[in-house]
Amino acid sequence: MKVIRKTKTLLAAAALIASAGAATAETSWTMASGYADSNFMTQNIRKFIEDVQSSSGGALTISLHSNGTLMKLDAIRRAVQTDQVQIGEIRLGSYSNEDPMYNLAGLPFVAGDYDSAWKLMQAQKPYFDTLFDKIGLKVLAYQPWPGQGFYTKFPVTGLADFKGQKLRIYSKATQDMGNSLGFEATILPFAEIPQAFATGLIDALFTSPQTGIDIQAWDNTDYFTAAGAMYTKNAIVVNKDAFEALPEEVKAALVAAGETATKRGWDMSKETYAKQLGILRENGMTVADAPEEVIAKLKEIGLTMMADWQASASPEAIAVLDAYKAGL
Repeated sequence: MKVIRKTKTLLAAAALIASAGAATAETSWTMASGYADSNFMTQNIRKFIEDVQSSSGGALTISLHSNGTLMKLDAIRRAVQTDQVQIGEIRLGSYSNEDPMYNLAGLPFVAGDYDSAWKLMQAQKPYFDTLFDKIGLKVLAYQPWPGQGFYTKFPVTGLADFKGQKLRIYSKATQDMGNSLGFEATILPFAEIPQAFATGLIDALFTSPQTGIDIQAWDNTDYFTAAGAMYTKNAIVVNKDAFEALPEEVKAALVAAGETATKRGWDMSKETYAKQLGILRENGMTVADAPEEVIAKLKEIGLTMMADWQASASPEAIAVLDAYKAGL
């Protein structure tokens, strides 16, 4: 009987150890994003999450809180740094006051098409790896916004139409650009756009078709004037300590899923751009290309901003720009 009892005790202990091992082998993360589920970037993130869960064999699951439901976009980076959430999506241009590299893609016509934007991203990756490592983060994926344009209540026939109009933009670089075009440009968070229109704080937007759809720009504007000009990026970032605590095979699954999400993000951005213009038209907006006078001015502004960028950038940052130009 003693032998039987001892055997049962050993079996029970083994079962407890096995169940504890299974529990520690499964990790659940929380992810925050500031954009709606209809946004192709959010859809790409959901595919990324599916890839992670599948390739890790369920060892890592990620619960996504989209559309700013958990926290506002501008709060996400800090939340990931402090491990309030383990992973999140950020807009790189929001941090241009910290390092010039954050706004390089936001300078008009520095990378004025998808292929150039991809080459710029590749040139920037080692720099961003170092930059984010210093603040306790790791970048897993990048995805580009489509080309930008002006949402206005009037048709754009030339630069004179912009004078005195109050323009919402999203970064210091686009604020400088807007002011140079004749606007009174104001930086506002994405979530505050509808209220800003309602209170008369803004008259117009400079942003992508995707953002216009997300905030139903047709409620406040009638025209979208496409300029292209820049293909800024979002990044999926993870808390470095949380990443390093994962088993090696799970870390590899995360990195691989991030690389796939980057490639897929570029394809999704390209594919959805024409569809997005169609959605704007379906909702009563007039869509047109920017007049040559506006494009010429944007290119002129881009050259001036590039000179200013180089004057403030470190030698390491300038080396990134030089490497990008050499690869064009």
